[in-house]
Amino acid sequence: MTTLLLVRHGLTALTGPVLAGWTPALSLDDRGRAQARAVGERLAGLPLAAVVSSPLDRCLQTAEAVAAAHADPVGKIEVDERFGEVRYGDWTGRPLKELAEEPLWRVVQAHPSAARFPGEDGESLAAAQHRAVAAVRDWNARIAAEHGPHAAYLVCSHGDIIKAIVADALGLHLDQFQRIEAAPASLTVIRYTELRPFLVRLNDTGGNVDNLLPPPPDDRGGDSGAPRGGEGDAAVGGGA
Repeated sequence: MTTLLLVRHGLTALTGPVLAGWTPALSLDDRGRAQARAVGERLAGLPLAAVVSSPLDRCLQTAEAVAAAHADPVGKIEVDERFGEVRYGDWTGRPLKELAEEPLWRVVQAHPSAARFPGEDGESLAAAQHRAVAAVRDWNARIAAEHGPHAAYLVCSHGDIIKAIVADALGLHLDQFQRIEAAPASLTVIRYTELRPFLVRLNDTGGNVDNLLPPPPDDRGGDSGAPRGGEGDAAVGGGA
């Protein structure tokens, strides 16, 4: 039951009006640094087996703030390029208001699985989702092997990448991923079991984190440590 905590990077000077993409040397602004510190403080008491980040500066700075605030040392921040931003190609650095006039904009909004961004390094949204989900699967296996099946780890990434991972966890077609929101410095939590993933929290920007991780095995099903029902069973009636 590996638990994945997804954190979007904090605000930068370009977040919102401009499609930042892989713009180099783009750091958090004062607001973003405050957001990153706040996320770190909220998560300080949660046991994290690893902190993983996109290679882009805004994510690394957010991940560093989380690691610095953590009660127990989490070791060095691991960098995985597969959690990097979608490669928007020629759209990188352009104002969103201007991009909204492009014919491709409607495809991105209504049929994102068919969208490929223009330019030599332009990436399709389907390819971006594939690499990000593959990275999650790899990290789930690695964390479980090294730290046990009930470990949790954190990944700092980008809005579209987080939305694509959530869509996969929910069994949604990529064409539905625009219905999901991942605000700057928000927390999204997915618990992966042998049967299915569970979306524990989505786009959280201030909630209590005490109940994010599953209870220890001894507390979930008596002496054997086995849960009541299958490991990935959903509670009947919507919650327990």
